Amino acid sequence: MKIVSVEPFILHVPVTGSQIADSTHTLTHWGVIGARIETEDGLVGHGFTGTHADLAGDQLITRCIATCHAPLLLGEDAGDVRRLWQKLARNPALQWIGRAGITTLSLAAIDVALWDLKAKSAGVPLWKLLGGQVRPRVRAYNTDIGWLSIGDAQLVDGARRAVDDGFTGIKIKVGSSVDRDLRRIEAVREAIGPSVTLAIDGNGKWDLATCLRFCRGAEPFDLLWFEEPLWYDDVKGHAALARATRIPVALGEQLYTADAFSEFFAQQAIHWVQPDVTRMGGITEVLQVCETAHSFRLPVAPHAGDMSQVHVHLSYAHPACEVLEYIPWIKDCFTEPAEVVDGHFRLPQQPGAGTTPTAAAWQSFRKPAG
Repeated sequence: MKIVSVEPFILHVPVTGSQIADSTHTLTHWGVIGARIETEDGLVGHGFTGTHADLAGDQLITRCIATCHAPLLLGEDAGDVRRLWQKLARNPALQWIGRAGITTLSLAAIDVALWDLKAKSAGVPLWKLLGGQVRPRVRAYNTDIGWLSIGDAQLVDGARRAVDDGFTGIKIKVGSSVDRDLRRIEAVREAIGPSVTLAIDGNGKWDLATCLRFCRGAEPFDLLWFEEPLWYDDVKGHAALARATRIPVALGEQLYTADAFSEFFAQQAIHWVQPDVTRMGGITEVLQVCETAHSFRLPVAPHAGDMSQVHVHLSYAHPACEVLEYIPWIKDCFTEPAEVVDGHFRLPQQPGAGTTPTAAAWQSFRKPAG
């Protein structure tokens, strides 16, 4: 499978409604920033990272794909995925200018595209290439009903509808004020009952003192986890919070490397592990994080910057993955959308990683790549 072309692309897809917000971000579109890799036998693979659809920033990623990574791939065997990951991730010149951020997001798109190619070449869905199905079903939790921009009454109604639709888990955003967030959590817990899991996500907004005060009030509501309670790189703060509260700590979407996760493991600062293939340089390094988490007997709940198109394959194939996020913004852009039925993700059937865009998405949402 000799690589003959690597082409970047940008899709900007509208979010649910006109706008959503968490404690630190406000979005109208989700960015699907990717690489289309073709081999000499005509096989095509797609991979992508996820962004907040800022065109100037997205074009930095596509320029990195086109000018830094693509030249290293031309003429290579696309089936040598792990060797090519090492070639790109450990390239001396690229290490000098960035071991995280734009270079890693570019690498993520390429790595996923290579895995997509490898699975298509084998004629199997990615989960089968990764070792096969290890669980009968993957449980979904709904995040799209829980944004901070949603009013209290609408939040409660959305939580009830999600449960009526079969979801056995939901997640809501926090990070506005302690009093408001506690009020919203209490209302949602009352609406959904005790048997549905309820997680919360702070998106790195608060300091340790605020988190400690909040957790004292939130502990009675049986929360599955508190995601990104503190600044993303604050290992000591997360360790202190993990020791001080009964609410499990979850994080990982803003970590770029297995080395970054290792510090949180070493400091016992994490209970739920949330790597993201769109941020960590693709599937190759996320698999390392999943293996390490499994060795510590820590559950993995992948963060879905890909909106679960790729992570559903990982979740069916890896024993550490216990639950997966559902946000439906971009699912209809792909030939095999990530689909939830009765609260569980449908097992993908098409060969590849679930990353092939439809012609309609290409026509409706494509932006200039540079």
